[in-house]
Amino acid sequence: MTSNSFSRDTTPEAVMPTLERDGYVIIENLLSSDQLQRIREELRPHLEARAPGDGNLMGTLTRRFGRLLSRSKTVQELITHPLVLAVADALLLPYCVRYQLNYTGVMYLEPGETAQPLHRDTGFYPIQNPAPPLLLSTMWAISDFTADNGATRLVTGSRHWEDAREPTTAELAIAEMPAGSVLLYIGNTLHGGGANRSDAARFGLALHYALGWLRQEENQYLAVPAEEARALPRQIQELIGYSLGTAALGFVDHQDPNVFLNENSDVASGDIYGELLVADNALERFKISATEAVGRRYFDDAIEPPAVAGSGNREKH
Repeated sequence: MTSNSFSRDTTPEAVMPTLERDGYVIIENLLSSDQLQRIREELRPHLEARAPGDGNLMGTLTRRFGRLLSRSKTVQELITHPLVLAVADALLLPYCVRYQLNYTGVMYLEPGETAQPLHRDTGFYPIQNPAPPLLLSTMWAISDFTADNGATRLVTGSRHWEDAREPTTAELAIAEMPAGSVLLYIGNTLHGGGANRSDAARFGLALHYALGWLRQEENQYLAVPAEEARALPRQIQELIGYSLGTAALGFVDHQDPNVFLNENSDVASGDIYGELLVADNALERFKISATEAVGRRYFDDAIEPPAVAGSGNREKH
């Protein structure tokens, strides 16, 4: 276990200092063998039906697909895992009244896949770095993640950098972790899938959470249409966007969208201001002093990672 890795019985208070400093942590063995098996079985038909990508950021030997809430019932257990949501609370709620599910997707790297360019998940939001957290990204290991099979590479501390700064070999680490573990990283941390030099695929499942006032990367209202959403637990309904983002943000016919979705006659629960306005007034608000056309930055894989994620001389957890 590396200094950025924690056991499944850890607490949000224990992981937050490392997450905020380095931009990522690994929580090992968070899923049971039964959960892993169910996920593999539920997603296997979709993997078999999906062709590999056509290059660039998506890879040429990587199978990708989303809409996971419609394709795997077990994914609901990952989305609402109490430890992950507690970390999301600590990281995101200073800047939003509610956060939401931003993206669901599978990244299945087949043997021979090359390394993905290093990038930030927040690139489609025109906010320069360094910046407060916009996203908490997670990558669940459905197979073992190793240096040879394309484990995610991360640039330690890059969430604090300006956009133009380029990483060096010494700053690059590999998120090696056993199946059932989860990598959590702040969305503006430079990262990318590794090269798969092994003879087996690397199976990862990404679930990202965003500040509730940002547009979601994956359109959850089409990915999980209303007739499907009504059958989901209310917690997931709210996470995918069938809720107010803050006071009066995202209402439908001047009602809370969850009330509208479920045709709830409880008028009080449809209040579009209420306690949300109190929480909204307590937020840490962004102050932008200038703008500049800097564009997104991608860094090609010209450097090789020297060690597993977080290796070094820090005390291990």
